[in-house]
Amino acid sequence: MRKKLDNLGVSAFCESMAMMIQSGIQTDEAVSLLQSDKDKTGGVLEGALEKMKSSLDEGKQLSAAMKETDIFPSYAVQMIEAGETSGHLEKILFRLSDYYKEQKTISDKLKNAITYPAAMLGLIIAVLIVMLTMVLPAFTDVYDAMSGSLSASSYGYIRVAYILCWVALVIMIILALTLVTGLILWKCGKRDVVEKVLSKIPVTSKILESMGMFRFTGALSTFLSSGKLQDEAVIDSIPMTEYKPVEEKLKRVVRNMEEGHSISQAAYDENLFEPLYGRMLLAGERSGNLESVLGKLNEHLEENCTSSVDRLVSIVDPLLAGVLMITVGLSLLSVMLPLIGMMNSVG
Repeated sequence: MRKKLDNLGVSAFCESMAMMIQSGIQTDEAVSLLQSDKDKTGGVLEGALEKMKSSLDEGKQLSAAMKETDIFPSYAVQMIEAGETSGHLEKILFRLSDYYKEQKTISDKLKNAITYPAAMLGLIIAVLIVMLTMVLPAFTDVYDAMSGSLSASSYGYIRVAYILCWVALVIMIILALTLVTGLILWKCGKRDVVEKVLSKIPVTSKILESMGMFRFTGALSTFLSSGKLQDEAVIDSIPMTEYKPVEEKLKRVVRNMEEGHSISQAAYDENLFEPLYGRMLLAGERSGNLESVLGKLNEHLEENCTSSVDRLVSIVDPLLAGVLMITVGLSLLSVMLPLIGMMNSVG
């Protein structure tokens, strides 16, 4: 399977093509210019540009040439095809550039949300292993050598320290294995399994829903800009959500539209958006500014996604750090108590 172009690469390609087309350059010439600028392309895109140039020279459209390379997302190809059909190619390319920039931002946020807790879990596991294999045994050996001076309760404190560390270590290992298993399932195409689990957790389900709605509004706005009818635009945008609960909501909106309602009225009736934004959408459609309102709504959803991810990280990181400090602190206190008792008895 050929490697796909990442979000930033797609954004850069679309923006470069849009600016050159805006300047009056034909698509085949624009691809040739990008191909000659190897310092800015390179990697996956460099080889694809050569294939695209050959396809364009044969008289094929840009969307068909992109599809043949198999490195571009199907959504980008589909949108560019719609732009070519409607005569809005330049506008669609600029919209796609913004869309994939936003996707890159959210993707980076999600990676950070996973990376920081994963690193903290690794640190906690390493510290607990050191405690169990080096620190606590060292104290135990010292106290064994002084067993004549230790009471049964003093040994009880040491057992408590071992129990605390073992319990914390088992919990952290389970969490780490759960995280790794989730990532493996996600990468192996079992995304629905992971989403089903995450949808049961209020914080993560809200993030997934916000991301799904963000992708939907971005796609819908772009499809409407390409000249598609409302019902077709909604139907074509549904697969872009990549989240089943949001897809189910949108299917209800489509059924509502089939009864003769407009997109804004159907969305409002099905509570697709918060009431305030639902009314904004209604007002925007009645005033002929639906695309403008969708753009503002998309910005709001992007901010909501990033703030939700930041909020999750701000909760998880201190929580894990607190577990580490409490476990290590109590363990050290447990092994130090016999020593404090001995010093008091000597004094």
